[in-house]
Amino acid sequence: MIPISDNIRIQNKPIINYWLIGINIAIFLWELNLEFRGELGYFIKNFGVIPAQISGAITNAIYFNPAAWVVVVWRSTSVFFGMFLHGSFSQILGNLLFLWVFGKTVENILGHGRYLRLYLSAGILTGITQILMEPNLTIPLIGANGAIAAILGAYVMKFPQAKIDTVMPLLILYIPIELPAYFYLFWWFIQQLFYGIGSLNIPPSGVNPSSAVYWAQFVGLVVGGAYMKLKN
Repeated sequence: MIPISDNIRIQNKPIINYWLIGINIAIFLWELNLEFRGELGYFIKNFGVIPAQISGAITNAIYFNPAAWVVVVWRSTSVFFGMFLHGSFSQILGNLLFLWVFGKTVENILGHGRYLRLYLSAGILTGITQILMEPNLTIPLIGANGAIAAILGAYVMKFPQAKIDTVMPLLILYIPIELPAYFYLFWWFIQQLFYGIGSLNIPPSGVNPSSAVYWAQFVGLVVGGAYMKLKN
């Protein structure tokens, strides 16, 4: 099922949503350029979230070398940068499609500033959760999945019965249907299983293989739902 639009009329242009979509697309195009030049793996290892590097740096700073806190600070910035990186065509297309459909309405309700804070804070909290769940993982974790899960959670909290115009592919036919917004809470997690399609060449794996990536998105959903509940 492919969400196309909702039936909620918005009054203000979702400027932040447009910028977020544009930034994610621009960075993904840069990733494609790096892949063509054979430099993508190095880039992802430097800016993706690698839990083992962060937890190792923290352990070293606490028990052996206080100066290592500089490394901790640098490696921790990947929690921010990693949410703007994607490992496959299917991952970025799926994420930005959900952001396009649900983000504009959430931004209209929350306002530009609060919407941006929700997106960034949920992405960071999801990254921290991934580190805590699998501190010894050596594979880079990337993607805006946690941030967009928060947008979906906020939307469903506010409009659980909203009708989402949806296209259901059936062989060569595309059947238009309407589905309630809460259905996409379920579908969001199902579609994560297909994010390996069209993977970029990022050794040792193109897309996050860790279960931490999958389950940590519940944090995003909860953050989004709670944020909407508190702000309205």
